[in-house]
Amino acid sequence: MDTKEVVVKITKENPSGKPVTTSNTYKSMVTLYIEEKDGKLTPSGWSTRKEHGGNDQPFSFQPGKGLIQGWTDGVLKMKQGERAEIHVPPSLGYGDADMGKKGAGWFIPGNSHLLFDIEIL
Repeated sequence: MDTKEVVVKITKENPSGKPVTTSNTYKSMVTLYIEEKDGKLTPSGWSTRKEHGGNDQPFSFQPGKGLIQGWTDGVLKMKQGERAEIHVPPSLGYGDADMGKKGAGWFIPGNSHLLFDIEIL
């Protein structure tokens, strides 16, 4: 995925869900992957889901507060109760900065394309 914009692919719809807004706090289950140019996904080491090494505790967030721009742009295209893949280019993610530490839980190399598998609870 080579784009300068966030791409959201809804994988579980909730037509009756309320749209996500910047004025509310939400709970989510999320797994973060690094997306290679060939589409291959590499786990970043950060997940709330038990099956991906997380503690099964939801991540609370408010769009626009302390998040990368790509996360906010993506979740604002979702409704409560939906699950989606949010594809984030480096310019709307962490840019050229490395995040985390290799071998210490989670790590994202600079200039990474990110994929968030996120479900808004």
